[in-house]
Amino acid sequence: MPKNRPYLYHELTNSICSTCYRKAEAKIIEENGRIYMVKRCLVHGPEKVLISTDVEYYHRTREFVKPSEMPQIWNTPIKYGCPYDCGLCPDHEQHSCLTLLEITDHCNMKCPICFAESSPHRTSYRSLEQIAFMLDRIVENEGEPDIVQISGGEPTTHPDFFEILEMCKSRPIKHIMLNTNGVRIAQDREFTRRLASYMPGFEIYLQFDSFEASVLKELRGADVRRIREDAIRHLNEFNLSTTLVVTLKKGLNDHEIGKIIQYGLKQRAVRGVTIQPIQAAGRLEGYDPSTDRLTVSEVRQMIIDQSGVFNENDILPVPCHPDCLAMGYALKLGKQVLPLTRMIEPEVLLEGDSNTIVFENDPVIRGKLFELLSTGHSPISSALSLKSLLCCLPLAAVPKQINYDNVFRVIIMQFLDAYNFDVRSVKKSCVHIVHPDGRIIPFDTYNLFYRDDKEQLLEERKREIVTAWE
Repeated sequence: MPKNRPYLYHELTNSICSTCYRKAEAKIIEENGRIYMVKRCLVHGPEKVLISTDVEYYHRTREFVKPSEMPQIWNTPIKYGCPYDCGLCPDHEQHSCLTLLEITDHCNMKCPICFAESSPHRTSYRSLEQIAFMLDRIVENEGEPDIVQISGGEPTTHPDFFEILEMCKSRPIKHIMLNTNGVRIAQDREFTRRLASYMPGFEIYLQFDSFEASVLKELRGADVRRIREDAIRHLNEFNLSTTLVVTLKKGLNDHEIGKIIQYGLKQRAVRGVTIQPIQAAGRLEGYDPSTDRLTVSEVRQMIIDQSGVFNENDILPVPCHPDCLAMGYALKLGKQVLPLTRMIEPEVLLEGDSNTIVFENDPVIRGKLFELLSTGHSPISSALSLKSLLCCLPLAAVPKQINYDNVFRVIIMQFLDAYNFDVRSVKKSCVHIVHPDGRIIPFDTYNLFYRDDKEQLLEERKREIVTAWE
């Protein structure tokens, strides 16, 4: 009688060796109620990486598949194969839902964890001419880009910051985000007031990791609680749309997820919380990938267990990149919070952009909307745009009687690194960075292969491929 292997074999993909970044064949297996990636490098041997702690949810992500949305143009040819041809090359399967525009390497902090390795010692600022070129490449790729996120470094330190913001607003960009540590917002009320004048279509992406001094010192190198308090106070004063962004490290601040969500729900300006498990890239002090990494399934369960708002039917995979993105939406109705995502059938979710979710037949929704709206307005005609609800975009197409202040979203955003790198998955990445030379490159591969001097290693891998062909 033949013996069975101690696992279930699900699929085959390509990964990379976490040491040398050479491509390596990888199996996805199910073992002891968990999903793992098993790969082997010819030089550095085998690796086994945890992919998901929830087998059922992992399989559910495979059901969230929709037709791939392409950019207007392709930037690079297919030559060496993914991930060596970025980008975007014609083999990529998703356009840019969000494109980062990095305007400086300089930062007024030096966080022990920083994928861009920014610091006060890096003092380069991109010129307005360079930034205009990069913006034009984004527009050329997307036509009307969904989201452009101004980033760095700390972008608010750029001497031409508001000129850059004007350049973004003058282009057909639907939504602009400012990725910031909040220092200048906290210290300069007038600066915050001026930022608020760019709404609608403008949002703050605010670093907000913890309420505990010891945690902040480990993640940010300093106790920045007062800075966060002052920043939130100014943002609330001007009701400047804000997302709280949590860099999450296992065993350090993962117990605070529910507290941060509840805090965000109570802030006038906060429209949601984005949780980003640490990507093993860039400057990464005190991080052990074998013990400190978190999967999407783990974070999802923490939201369910801690938030007091969302249940297992509320945090769903995002169809454009279901392996790495999960999202839940809710309406803030006075002191009540009404989760929305559980009311959407998956088959409806995947049918396309023309679908609309109408809540006229749901007595709970009708009742809650009726409480919110004045007597003269009927909620029966109220509807939500499906594409706006379920993509990475802020919810814009809300019922006329409900404004953006009533919307709250929770997003899990995982970025692949050399350990869990999956070519099948990275082809669906929709969060991209514009390279100074105009290429549009997935966030995951940019930080591993294309940032600063990392392309030198990439060129070595390409030469090896050419040699093997010869």
